[in-house]
Amino acid sequence: EVQVVESGGGLVPRGGSLRLSCATSGFTFGAYGMGWFRQAPERPREGVAAITTNGTTYYTDSVKGRFTISRDDAKDTVYLQMDSLKPDDTAVYYCYAHGPFSSYWGQGTQVTVSS
Repeated sequence: EVQVVESGGGLVPRGGSLRLSCATSGFTFGAYGMGWFRQAPERPREGVAAITTNGTTYYTDSVKGRFTISRDDAKDTVYLQMDSLKPDDTAVYYCYAHGPFSSYWGQGTQVTVSS
């Protein structure tokens, strides 16, 4: 059974930090590119950050310099370190696994940044 489980969300003040984790099981983690998406109320889901199987990273412009994605293939886990958080970062954050023949989504974790 495939599992993709996010954790680490919460309420933080403007300028604060959070570290999201996405623990996975049930598929060959090392063969999958991993990413984080987010969705704010009444807005479409958007890609935030991604990391390839060889560690190459990508970020949407609004989070460059503030967010860092990383992966630990020994733990089948991907992380999103979020610093200098802004109220506009408030959203449900979803973990995404993209492989050669399948893809998987987590259930999401809420991040709220107060002003």
